[in-house]
Amino acid sequence: MNIFERYLSVWVALCMVIGVAIGKFFPEVTAVIRQLEFGTNSHINIPIAILIWLMIYPMMLKIDFRSLLSVGKEPKGLIVTLVVNWLVKPFSMALLGWIFFKHLFLPLLGLDLANQYLAGAIILAAAPCTAMVFVWSYLTNGNPAYTLVQVAINDLIMLVLFAPLVAFLVTGTAGITVPYNVLFLSVLIFIVIPLFLGAVSRIIMLRRWGEARFEQFMKKLHPVTIMALLLTLVTIFAFQADNLLVRWFHVVLIAIPLLIQVYFNSSLTYLVMRWLKVPHNIASPGALIGASNFFELAVATAIALYGPGSGAALATVVGVLVEVPVMLSVCGVCNRSKTWYEKPQKA
Repeated sequence: MNIFERYLSVWVALCMVIGVAIGKFFPEVTAVIRQLEFGTNSHINIPIAILIWLMIYPMMLKIDFRSLLSVGKEPKGLIVTLVVNWLVKPFSMALLGWIFFKHLFLPLLGLDLANQYLAGAIILAAAPCTAMVFVWSYLTNGNPAYTLVQVAINDLIMLVLFAPLVAFLVTGTAGITVPYNVLFLSVLIFIVIPLFLGAVSRIIMLRRWGEARFEQFMKKLHPVTIMALLLTLVTIFAFQADNLLVRWFHVVLIAIPLLIQVYFNSSLTYLVMRWLKVPHNIASPGALIGASNFFELAVATAIALYGPGSGAALATVVGVLVEVPVMLSVCGVCNRSKTWYEKPQKA
């Protein structure tokens, strides 16, 4: 791991501090940047959209869709993680969010903010992780081919299920009307186009350059992705400065159901795979894939739907804050439990 990946929690914390400081002491600058949108009231902020593209495109460029040919080699592990990702995770998050935001925390939040936080949590859960999964898999000695297959399949499924799933759950639980045109535009901008361009670019580059030069190009592109991520976080935290300073207690409340959801889904995936006798190097990345989120897409979608200063956007930002330390703890559990996992199980 490079220094960025090793100390990712530190960089996220620094970005939070810098972003909040900019939003607090330079509100005029923040207001000007916030107004830069693709059309009136589109909520798709141009600087954030560009930065997210600089993050997502290299991720899509990494995906070798030929790996889908090996999809049948570990069918049990694949099926479990897909079921958790698309049939358990979004619905369990909607249930947890409904319990905590609409009932337990309602007196502390008020109905309007409770609905917005619930919407943000659902958007976060409906976007399975893409990029950081490779890091989590590496930390647990996971099977890289399996991880690649999972990422490729999840990206293809997101093309079809992300928009209708978000619309259904947000409307049904948060009672917030989802503007379908904005939601589908977000999917088009942040999934379909980068995925298509990444796949086409990869084929062209490999044919013209070969594998070795392509890998060199990807290494050179890595710092661009890192800087885009850091600048995105700074921008988002600047937009959310007032919320983070005035509503710091809300950040703590939002984190609670998010934490429960991560540990519930990772544990469920890990234990079901052990019951099905799936190898540890498949089960550990599977548990991590089933728990982590594609927060870049979630943040972009929340901003596009409800604006950069909304409660929904704040909820996805809290997801960024808890993602790294929580997933590192899940990696630790998977590594420490390897001997238990590999013990012969009673028939």
